[in-house]
Amino acid sequence: GRPRKIKSVKALEEAWEEYKNYCDNQVVLTHEFSQKNSEFVSANLKKKITYTIEGFCVYIGLARKAFYDNYADDERYAHIVTRMREECELDARAKFETGQLPTQLAGLWMSKYGYTTNQKVEADVSPIVIKDDVLT
Repeated sequence: GRPRKIKSVKALEEAWEEYKNYCDNQVVLTHEFSQKNSEFVSANLKKKITYTIEGFCVYIGLARKAFYDNYADDERYAHIVTRMREECELDARAKFETGQLPTQLAGLWMSKYGYTTNQKVEADVSPIVIKDDVLT
């Protein structure tokens, strides 16, 4: 096969930390209408985006399949890949809990990590027995 893009566990850890810093420091240009000045005002705001393995792969220029084939299934990288997955989940949860992400998207995002919005309702479903007590 092809040589790996990331050559060591340390290099993967460093790339992951760099990606998280990138996600935590996005700059977004916003526009608002100022009633006071009767004009549109623009501003650069620092925003955070959610960590994902897919986003990390795009950030480093690696196909998602190549990431999973070369790193996720390799015992040497198992610890950092597990940590990356856990940090993605915790990051999404924290951003919902602090209101950084709209709660309407919680079900969609968190289903990715095995959470569900469905509630199981267990009912007592004893069989109904009908007796025919007619004597012949």
